[in-house]
Amino acid sequence: MKDLAIQKKDLEEKIISALKEIYDPEIPVNIYEIGLIYKIEIEDDFLVHVVMTLTTPNCPVAESLPAEVREKVKTVEGVKDVDLELTFEPPWDMEMLSDEAKLELGIL
Repeated sequence: MKDLAIQKKDLEEKIISALKEIYDPEIPVNIYEIGLIYKIEIEDDFLVHVVMTLTTPNCPVAESLPAEVREKVKTVEGVKDVDLELTFEPPWDMEMLSDEAKLELGIL
């Protein structure tokens, strides 16, 4: 059986892959590369805590996007449950875009 740290790392990679399937409706790049996911923590019992933000507090998907993230992470094999925290600290800005997102958007 794999070491717990390895299991958690493998699970985190699967979660990130799942999150990369979700796109912000206003930016044609996935939410992970945009920088909307601030933190992914996996507890020893495989409860996953996700801290995320939105591009703006009055984002048109403020209600649906966090729910979509929670449901998508829950579908990852090995995830027991998901605790999702929505925050606006620090506020999202363009500096949070990954290099991949900046290339996709033509700003790098």
